[in-house]
Amino acid sequence: MRLLLVEDEKRMAQALVQILKSEHYQVDYCADGISGMEAVESGIYDIIILDVMLPGKNGFEIVKEARREGIHTPVLMLTAKDGLDDKVAGLDNGADDYLTKPFMARELLARLRALVRRNINSADGALSFGDITLESGRLTLSCTDTGQSVRLSEKEYRILEYLIANQGQILTREQLAVKIWGFENEAEYNHVEVYMSFTRKKLIFAGAKTVIKAVRGVGYELRWENV
Repeated sequence: MRLLLVEDEKRMAQALVQILKSEHYQVDYCADGISGMEAVESGIYDIIILDVMLPGKNGFEIVKEARREGIHTPVLMLTAKDGLDDKVAGLDNGADDYLTKPFMARELLARLRALVRRNINSADGALSFGDITLESGRLTLSCTDTGQSVRLSEKEYRILEYLIANQGQILTREQLAVKIWGFENEAEYNHVEVYMSFTRKKLIFAGAKTVIKAVRGVGYELRWENV
């Protein structure tokens, strides 16, 4: 799960990045509204944590502009104020949820899990497709038909997570490279093929009928071959 944090308070940002990474989120960080808006417009994030008070462009402006551009990534807004007007303004401009500073780490993580469930229509926070289920807390892949489970590396987990979130679509190698590794250097695209091979082996080990199909000249697609 790739997450963008836009927060200008350095100490808070450092603490949040550490907490989020410990929960297996891949985190990118921006310290101002201008660079934050540019990152939001990339469209590569699964969730955005957005502070209201930012230099250059405030959080209300960012989320409003993002929604106007058709970017529907879930946004959790952070505000130092507990006034109702700020909360209403954030939600009216397109935010999905908000937290008032100071807050506990466990509340932040719970809000993020709720946004993930809402975004992928999962009732319990686990990701499912065909006969497989992913558990983020333990980085495991389970096959519901065989009962077999296998541990995934973070990259393998993110590949399957991205494919499940975009089920029914063909994802290009470029999309996967940027989403999982965060680079666009063509020399590095072989990483995608290597980790795709690793991930396929994990699916086979679990006895899953869900497979990753390569569409020649296009990319990869997740399919359930229930025959």
